[in-house]
Amino acid sequence: MNYIDGEILYVNKPLNWTSFNLVSKLRWKLQKTLKIKKLKVGHAGTLDPLATGVMIICTGRKTKLIETFQYQTKEYIATLELGVTTPSFDKELPVDATFPTEHITRALVDQVIPTFTGEIWQVPPVYSAVKVDGKRAYDYARDGQEVELKAKLLVIDEIEVLDFGLPFLKIRVVCSKGTYIRALARDIGLALGSGAHLAALERTRIGEVKLQDCWEIEALVEQIGKEILE
Repeated sequence: MNYIDGEILYVNKPLNWTSFNLVSKLRWKLQKTLKIKKLKVGHAGTLDPLATGVMIICTGRKTKLIETFQYQTKEYIATLELGVTTPSFDKELPVDATFPTEHITRALVDQVIPTFTGEIWQVPPVYSAVKVDGKRAYDYARDGQEVELKAKLLVIDEIEVLDFGLPFLKIRVVCSKGTYIRALARDIGLALGSGAHLAALERTRIGEVKLQDCWEIEALVEQIGKEILE
């Protein structure tokens, strides 16, 4: 494989890694093994540290394809914990409020979930990289400053309930670029007359690239070394 000219790699992002960590590790391995000082490496779609799953990494001239991949449809498996909220809408920050869940039935879930398909307006999480006046929203949040984020129009093609047993709701989501599954968890909790946050998230597909097509990071790093040395 010619990593300098350009390659496309499919990787399963590990839990607790940032997307930046993943790109940095691959760039370091490639530069060290190829004995070069600079190499373009980028990813097509950020995943939060507490999320796992499909990431497309491009090197060299193939980094020009990143935008194309970013606009492809994505699929996620999300586990929501109902009745509990956090400021980040996931488990990064501690619980800030609890709500009743006794009224939430499977019938209510089946009634609410379809209302989130099609075109929807979504307000991004305050703890996100959305820019407001040149500053990231999470910087305002960490400084204790309030910031108003504008709702964005998104498309959710499918939502399927995979499992339900209080306090957890597991769903499969197929959606467009820019969708925050953490914000979707928040909004589903509200629609159910309770609260919710994201307990776990796995991206299972970008376009035609599925999780089973992806390398585990350590196996990929080892493979890169073998290929280049050979």
